[in-house]
Amino acid sequence: MAFWSNWFAGTKSPAASPRASLQGAGGGLVLRTSAEFEEALRTGSLTASGTRVTPDTAMRVAAVYASIRIIAGAVATLPLHIKRRVDARTREDASDTPIWTVLRRKPNRWQTPSQFRRMLQAHLLLRGNAYAMIVRSRGNVQELIPLHPDRIEVKQHDDLALEYLYTRQDGRRIQLAQAEMFHLVGLTLDGVHGVSPITYARETIGLSLAMEDHGAATFRNGARVSGVLKHPNKLGPEAIANLKAGLEEFRSGGEQEGKNLILEEGMDYARIAMTAEDAQWIESRKFSRSDIAMFFGVPPHMIGDTEKSTSWGTGIEQQSIGFVAYTLEDHLTMWEEAINRDLIGADDKLYARFNRAALVKGDIKARWEAYVKGLQWGVWSPNEIRALEDENPRDGGDVFYPPPNTAGVPADGMSRENTHASDGDANEPDSEDRTR
Repeated sequence: MAFWSNWFAGTKSPAASPRASLQGAGGGLVLRTSAEFEEALRTGSLTASGTRVTPDTAMRVAAVYASIRIIAGAVATLPLHIKRRVDARTREDASDTPIWTVLRRKPNRWQTPSQFRRMLQAHLLLRGNAYAMIVRSRGNVQELIPLHPDRIEVKQHDDLALEYLYTRQDGRRIQLAQAEMFHLVGLTLDGVHGVSPITYARETIGLSLAMEDHGAATFRNGARVSGVLKHPNKLGPEAIANLKAGLEEFRSGGEQEGKNLILEEGMDYARIAMTAEDAQWIESRKFSRSDIAMFFGVPPHMIGDTEKSTSWGTGIEQQSIGFVAYTLEDHLTMWEEAINRDLIGADDKLYARFNRAALVKGDIKARWEAYVKGLQWGVWSPNEIRALEDENPRDGGDVFYPPPNTAGVPADGMSRENTHASDGDANEPDSEDRTR
C-alpha cells in the first residue's frame, strides 16, 4: 500500500501549505462553477437571521446532531451480509470473497466497518454525497479509502461516463475513473449530484442557531428581564459606580444570586421588557426542532420531542415503524445498490443485503414472538433460530414443523379433498350414458 500512501502524501505537509488566515487546516469550500462563486460572494452561507450555516455549524443544533446520529447509527450497526445465489432457491454467505472481508472486517487500515459506514452516512446526510476510493489488487477490492465530499468534483462526459476530480490538501488535483470510486448519492435532481439537506434547511437551522445564541446571551446576562431603577434625586458618578458594582452580585453566578435586592434612598425598580416566554421564544424553538426532524425524516419523539404525543403506546410504535419503512429503508437500499454496482460489479451471483430483522434486537418480546411464529409455521428450524441468537446448534434441531390447522397432504401429492373428488368422478356416468 506504499503507492497509495505516497498518493495521499503531498510534497509538503498541509500545515506548510499556503491558505487564508481564517481557513482551517482541513481546507475550505471548493468552488467549482461561476454560479457557486457568485453565490459565495453575494450571501455565502448566511441566512436571513444573520447566522452562518455550514455542515459543521449545523451539527451544533441538537435536532440536527440527533437526526444524523440516529440514521447514521442505524446504518452502521445493522449487520451487512454478502450473499451468494447457489441456485434459484438457495442462498449462502459469501464469506470466502475479498469483498466480504472488506465490508465485514476491515474496510481500510484504520477504520472498523461500523466507523466506515457511520462516517459515509454522516457525509451523505450533511452534503448529499459520500465517496470512498476503491483500492483493487488483481481485480479484487482490498480497501475503501473515504474522501471528503467537499474535495470531490463529479463530471459526466458525453458518453455518460462519470469522472471524479479529488483536490488534495496541497492543492493538487487527482483524476479518478468511475470504476475507482464508491459513490453514495442521496436525493438527486440530475442523477449525478446528491442534494444536501443542509442547503434547503439552511433557514430553519439558521433560525435555530440564532435562537440558541439569544438564549445563551439571556442566561449570560442573568436570565433576568431588563429593567430600570428610579431614584428621586440625581446620583453622582461614585454612587452610580457603587450601585452598579452591587447589582453585579445579583446577576447569574454572583454571590447574591437568588437573594432579595434591597433598594435605598427611595429607589424603585420597574420592568421595561417582556420575558423570553412572553415572546414565545421557547415555542419557536419547538417548531424549529420539529421542522429539522421533518427534513431528515426522523419522527420528533426520536430526538426527544414528545410534547404532542405520548411516550408510550401504539402512536409511538407506528411512528417508529414509519421511520424504518420510509426513512431507514431508503438509505439501506441505497447502500445495497451502490455496493452491488461499484464493489461487486458483474458477478450476478453475489449481492449485498442488510439484515433488517436486527432492528428488533432491542425488543425481546417482538423478537421472540417472531421466532415462535416462524417455528410454528415451518419457516425456521430450531437451529436456525439458535443461529440468529448466536447460539450453537442442538441435536435434532434441524427439523421443520408442519404448519398447524392445515390439511394433510398424502404422499402422492394430492389432498384428501381432491382424492374424494376423483373417486366421485370415477363412479359418475359419462356423458354418453347420461344421454341415454
